[in-house]
Amino acid sequence: MKMHHSNQVVARARKAFLTGRSKALSYRLSQLKGLRRLITEKQRDIADALRKDLHKSENATQLYEMIGLEGEIDLAVSHLSEWAAPRPVEQSLLTVADEVYIQPEPLGVVLIIGAWNYPWAVTVQPLIGAIAAGNAAVIKPSEVSSHTSKVMEELLPLYLDKELFPVVTGGVVQTQELLKQRFDHIFYTGNSTVGKVVMEAAARHLTPVTLELGGKSPCYIDKDCDLSVACRRITWGKYVNCGQTCIAPDYILCEPSIQDKVVKEIRKCIKEFYTDDPKTCPDYSRIVSLRHFRRIVALMEGSSVAIGGETDEAQCYIAPTVLTEVTSESKVMQEEIFGPLLPIIPISGTDEAIEFINKREKPLALYVFSSSDKMIKRMIADTSSGALLANDCLVHYTLSDLPFGGVGSSGMGHYHGRYTFDQLSHLRSCLIKKLRMERVNQVRYPPHTAQKLRWARLFLLKRFSSIECPKNTFILFLKIRSIY
Repeated sequence: MKMHHSNQVVARARKAFLTGRSKALSYRLSQLKGLRRLITEKQRDIADALRKDLHKSENATQLYEMIGLEGEIDLAVSHLSEWAAPRPVEQSLLTVADEVYIQPEPLGVVLIIGAWNYPWAVTVQPLIGAIAAGNAAVIKPSEVSSHTSKVMEELLPLYLDKELFPVVTGGVVQTQELLKQRFDHIFYTGNSTVGKVVMEAAARHLTPVTLELGGKSPCYIDKDCDLSVACRRITWGKYVNCGQTCIAPDYILCEPSIQDKVVKEIRKCIKEFYTDDPKTCPDYSRIVSLRHFRRIVALMEGSSVAIGGETDEAQCYIAPTVLTEVTSESKVMQEEIFGPLLPIIPISGTDEAIEFINKREKPLALYVFSSSDKMIKRMIADTSSGALLANDCLVHYTLSDLPFGGVGSSGMGHYHGRYTFDQLSHLRSCLIKKLRMERVNQVRYPPHTAQKLRWARLFLLKRFSSIECPKNTFILFLKIRSIY
């Protein structure tokens, strides 16, 4: 899509939204089902593009991209009528005879700026919520995963309303042009530097944003836990997609007494998962671009390589690597790694681990491996992060009932399942009162007296659920009538 067409694309999407066709539940369902057919019918095209972009195997594409999207679509289809229905709320005595509820309504035109590491998962998942909520959406896939971006541009219009859900491709300039347009919500997945640019652009139009960012997600290993199991799960969480996962464990904190055992166990798991030669293993991905490859390689400077360290610039290959002799000042600790380097930082115990974590920006995820429930609860109580997982990595992303999102510099807003629907809806407060029972309102009309104040306190502070209201309305009305 050419740069100067951005404003036309947005205008066309807004015009289509204003026709009202995206609001009908039947239309939303038809679009969601179209998206489901795309994923089912075009699996080979999607997998081929991801293999070219990231050296992902077809099975990895299914496991880490498609299955989750299938589940999200199926969930939205089965629960859409419930999510979109009016939501009753508690009422006061003053409104007990009124109809009071929350009505979710579409925001309008949403801009979705996707990321390159899981380009279908992190771009289409918010799109599912945008469609379910009745919005139009302009989709901007990442230009870094260029083959996937092209496939997305070709396929989405075949299965979705191309006026309501246009795809805009291109690089930084095209994204900047899009950000000049007025949207009703911007959903961005990526790094915090670009996140600030997105937020600044959104502020010019007072547009709300969802920022799914990242940061350095710590992984604390308690000396008393089962190191074999812990390191197996950490190895998987770290090196899947060649470490290019926003919630990958960024670094390990552990006591010096177990560091050698941790290194030994991780070495065993790397061999089990990716063979003696990960470079030839079909399940081991590649760094997405030469620029990112060189950035990650430079991060190894000043640290000792305990495992791996081999690189091949021609293939953008970096072996699964563990670094030791790392301090908080080391180069690898100055930014999110987003690659297959795993530094180990020795600490004296839980107290120092918590202090180390709290001195830094709040991470998107925090991982704790321990057999002590008390210690896990302490980590929950004494730290802050987008999510906390005990004794596993990444799997919280798979649960639609858990809101996924960051806090502080790791992001704002959340999504998955109904949370995406609500994030991309306006939850409109509605109160419908009849032009009768005027005696009830005397408590709020002048002249204000001490007696009216006493009754106003009762009327305003007494709460009733929507279930209680119908059966109690008549009794309460009789009591109110007796006042005046």
